[in-house]
Amino acid sequence: MSLYARITGWIVLLFGLSYFALPLLGLTEFSLKARRGVYSLDAYAKIIHDPEFQATFSYSVAMALVTIIMGVLIVVPTAFWVRLKMPWARPYVEFITLLPLVIPAIVIVFGYIRLYNTSSWLPLTGSVMGTNLLLAFGYTTLALPYMYRAVDTGLRTIDVGTLTEAAQSLGAGWATILGRVILPNVLVAVMSGAFLTFAIVIGEFTLAALLDRPAFGPYLQRIGANKPYEPFALSVIAFAITWACMGLIQLTNRLSKHTKAAAR
Repeated sequence: MSLYARITGWIVLLFGLSYFALPLLGLTEFSLKARRGVYSLDAYAKIIHDPEFQATFSYSVAMALVTIIMGVLIVVPTAFWVRLKMPWARPYVEFITLLPLVIPAIVIVFGYIRLYNTSSWLPLTGSVMGTNLLLAFGYTTLALPYMYRAVDTGLRTIDVGTLTEAAQSLGAGWATILGRVILPNVLVAVMSGAFLTFAIVIGEFTLAALLDRPAFGPYLQRIGANKPYEPFALSVIAFAITWACMGLIQLTNRLSKHTKAAAR
């Protein structure tokens, strides 16, 4: 590689880093100015000790865990069966899992409200449990493209057919094959999809707002309309959560590579 190409590459890299880092630095710097004349963490302290923040964040974390469990229960058996028995259906399944990227969340939630309102055949919106269930379904739908691709990528790295035949020769049923053979071998891929799902649920606004659920996304919007410094502190916290999830994905992938290298 020539010197000119190296210099150009570094310039492009620095420009890209600056494009993303400078606004975040400005956001962080402003969030530290809650106390006049000095930098302080007052805005962060007010946010963390706000009972509404604690309640909404706890709710979103709980919904994220429910969404991850639902996503794993739906995606892992589907991706496994498609790869093992129905490879011809893979393009169709991939197309279906891409639909949440094309259909806006507001269309999904209005469809839920139309189908499951209190005057419908299944009035889920008439109870807290039913509305929470609808929200979990909506989150699972939004996270479907990321969870499916993560699991499908993990299944590509193993010989699904050989593992299944070996387990069946030992008398294992389908539930045992999925839970004790396939899932442990794609656990890293599932964890990657889980961290992405967590980040999506924590920052999602439309579904939670229109279903009137006490989630973290609507709380972030309400704080932004009423407070001067706290919204910026809350945005930094949200960024930190998202980047922590991305870091955990990278860490999981590295640990997986080291484990495979040691096994060899």
